[in-house]
Amino acid sequence: MDEVKNFPTMIIPNGTEVTVNEHGQLSIRTPGNLVIQNSGVYSVIESGNGSVRIDPEVKVEAVSIQAADSCFVAGELTAWRVRARSITLERGAQANIMLQESESLDLDRNSRLVGNFSSEKELYLMLGRFSRQLRELPENLNRRERVHQTQLSADTDGLPEIDANAANGQTPVEPHQRDEILSLARVILEREVGRPNTSDASRTALERLLEMVRSGELHMLDDGLAYQLSQVDDPSDELIKVGRLLKSLIVNEA
Repeated sequence: MDEVKNFPTMIIPNGTEVTVNEHGQLSIRTPGNLVIQNSGVYSVIESGNGSVRIDPEVKVEAVSIQAADSCFVAGELTAWRVRARSITLERGAQANIMLQESESLDLDRNSRLVGNFSSEKELYLMLGRFSRQLRELPENLNRRERVHQTQLSADTDGLPEIDANAANGQTPVEPHQRDEILSLARVILEREVGRPNTSDASRTALERLLEMVRSGELHMLDDGLAYQLSQVDDPSDELIKVGRLLKSLIVNEA
């Protein structure tokens, strides 16, 4: 009986919302401070008026972390976006943050931060700028690591646009724009391939599209883009937009 009494007590404050999305990712939104002491995969972690803390030896993967005040990382964090007044990595902490929106960033000299872009547009432009280097990466890199990175949700707000004349093939697409679109297509397609609820038929079609995009040979895309996209069940908005952009490139180069 004494052992039962020693179990920790969990308190869920008033106003806290705990949900699970279709991918099995947990979302926690609470009005006050939030301390994460359990490793896991989360969709959203949000403190409406306080701070978020990830304790030592705790590994957290999250699509989005939002804190009105601060985000403290003492363990390991992988996140697409962290938005807080300040972000602090304590001694020994490791963080992979693609997009960070904060007024200040404080790193202990023994901590490690990877990523740290300030907006989707900055990230997309960087990927476009180094598209050739991305294409030259060895294909046998750890697949699980690549899928893990691309499962994080992507927003389409920063995707490049092609004007109407270029989309109709009347004016040429700039080389940097072409490379940028192909790089972004790779990012989106890799993420779609890694979705846990993707059917085998959809995954096969997406992998074939990814091969074509990696090759950079638009004539291959011309032969298979429409068909492969038609084989994808319930395509995401990002995939549909990437399909339109690739179609524009094909028309422009024909």
